[in-house]
Amino acid sequence: MGEKSPRNNAHCTIPDDPEQSTYRFIIVAAKRARQLQGGARPVLPTSSKKPTVIAMEEVRRGLVRYEIPGQEPAEQSAEVVL
Repeated sequence: MGEKSPRNNAHCTIPDDPEQSTYRFIIVAAKRARQLQGGARPVLPTSSKKPTVIAMEEVRRGLVRYEIPGQEPAEQSAEVVL
């Protein structure tokens, strides 16, 4: 039987960065996807029409600013509030 080749899902991967929380990445990306679904414009030029894919790429590149309640915002302003 033929072996399936792995699909290149680089656009759907969650960053493996010990400094970042995977849970935080998912929550911020989900909230950003909701904003995109609600009519917000993407920050990146993209060929994808899927809000989740666009949101994940924006968060991965650090283009989505967010604020964690109870913590001093570093150099980020609130676009997505957790």
